[in-house]
Amino acid sequence: MAYLEITLKIAPEHRRAAVAVYQEYKEPFLSQIAGATSKELLIRDDDVQVLHGFNSVEDAKAYLDSAMFNDDVVTGLKPLLAAAPDIRIYAVA
Repeated sequence: MAYLEITLKIAPEHRRAAVAVYQEYKEPFLSQIAGATSKELLIRDDDVQVLHGFNSVEDAKAYLDSAMFNDDVVTGLKPLLAAAPDIRIYAVA
């Protein structure tokens, strides 16, 4: 198993729009992305995190290269970001 964690700096006034992007792509992510097992949105005062579960590290890396991620998700979130996202992949021990 593996996790892809994407931390986003999004101002409070833009968070509703960010949640809409998350909700729009959650089901397609789970049904269309190879190896996808879960997707959760975590909201803190400082930032927003999207935690994606995958069967493998390779599946997580492949998602980052996918059209859904680059053409849809990134395009939808880009105008809302206050800084570049922090992207990390973790393998489950």
